[in-house]
Amino acid sequence: MALDEARTPVVVGTGQSIERNATVGALELAARAAEEALEAAPGLRARVQVVCVVNIMSKTGSAPAALLARRLGLAPARTEYTTIGGNSPQFLITRAAAAIAAGELDCVLVAGAEAQHSARIRGTVPAGHDAPTDDPTGARETLPPDPVVGDDRAGVGNVELNAGLVAPVHMYALFESVIARRAERTPPEHRAALGTLMARFTEVAARHPRAWFPEVRTPTQLAEVTPDNRLVAEPYPKRMCAFLNVDQGAAVLVTSLGAARAAGVADRAVFCWAGAEATDVWFPSARPDLGSSPGLRAAATAATRAAELGVDDIGAFDLYSCFPCAVEMALEALDVAADDARGLTITGGLPYFGGPGNNYSLHAIATMVDHLRTSGGTGLVSAMGWYATKHAVGIYGADPPRKGWRRGDPGEDQRAIDASAVAVATEAEGPAVVVASTVVAGPDGRASAAPVIARLPDGRQVVAAAAADELGALGGRNLVGDGIVVSGAPPRYRLTS
Repeated sequence: MALDEARTPVVVGTGQSIERNATVGALELAARAAEEALEAAPGLRARVQVVCVVNIMSKTGSAPAALLARRLGLAPARTEYTTIGGNSPQFLITRAAAAIAAGELDCVLVAGAEAQHSARIRGTVPAGHDAPTDDPTGARETLPPDPVVGDDRAGVGNVELNAGLVAPVHMYALFESVIARRAERTPPEHRAALGTLMARFTEVAARHPRAWFPEVRTPTQLAEVTPDNRLVAEPYPKRMCAFLNVDQGAAVLVTSLGAARAAGVADRAVFCWAGAEATDVWFPSARPDLGSSPGLRAAATAATRAAELGVDDIGAFDLYSCFPCAVEMALEALDVAADDARGLTITGGLPYFGGPGNNYSLHAIATMVDHLRTSGGTGLVSAMGWYATKHAVGIYGADPPRKGWRRGDPGEDQRAIDASAVAVATEAEGPAVVVASTVVAGPDGRASAAPVIARLPDGRQVVAAAAADELGALGGRNLVGDGIVVSGAPPRYRLTS
């Protein structure tokens, strides 16, 4: 198949920024990374048609993409901003590649950042927000809001909210309980196994120049609960959790091979081979199996099939790693071993490289592109949004894909996932069997909450919080498979023995 360079999407510029000393705004970090990406291909600066910015937790106003374009001196025909979700970076790259392959676009800049560390240093700004310094011209309000792209559904419904299931660490800890029970491990045994898994991630972070924690940690240092590594939600201590308190930015410049050649940077091109998206059953309460991700499997299968590759053909991976169970779900979905010689990350993952909000995977993509440019071969990046809900998978290569870029379609797999949703009860009276559980630890290490998802005799599932006087008996326990008694609305539960 002859290569149509005008419709062959490639990445020619990447940038990553980190700030450890001065306080800084999120858009400043995004601009630093974007300048680095543009400097790698200066002839393309004037050809940027779209500027896309990944959803930013820090306060940046309603037009961050337009503000970034202004900072960079760009005049794009369109600016875009995404909905919430760690899947967004790969979603944007796939979207840009599809538009280039269709002949609709020529050059797209994707960028994002977080400045949560600076926000906390300032003190007067609540965590999760940024000081209003990102538009030095003071003209923020004169810009119309950026159009928003992506799925804007909330990640949980009322049944999860009523049980206190909102924090990602609590939800992912629920998923982990299912994996631990299948492995027939007690919480301490499973925590030790997770320490071994995640210690390999720290080794990669230690070598990455933009990692927030560039240090090797032993399995024991990650798994042992200590005053410096307190238990957050069983079985996770804090060193196994995504670390959001970072100042990091990333940017990727996607263009056609023809435009790259015209700009004299075709030798820098890394090819977009394929991309695909899928979702799991949207609300966790309705999932038939909370310990696996058929959505991720569907996205990965669609992407590798579109690229005409098998998983064994992939040379490098970056598996989304907000919490260990995200990695374990990906290993199952891809049928890859935890000790695979290719490694599971090229950044070090969200707990060690850093977890800049929704933008982590843009760092993974930028790092993957740099890796392939020097080492050759192919690479796969998986990205995840909400509670293992939204999935995006991208495949990249140092050489052109054999039949051009393709977008994978999960089709039948997605329809099967949607049809598998379990009915959820908003109130219940009587016995149930726990299908996922966690125990949330307070600052003193004692159980402060213990939400569960349980199955009723009629097959419906229910989300329930522990009765307050039961908490003392729940610390250090995995309740999956145990019987409980549920009552009330919103539901509460007690142990049956």
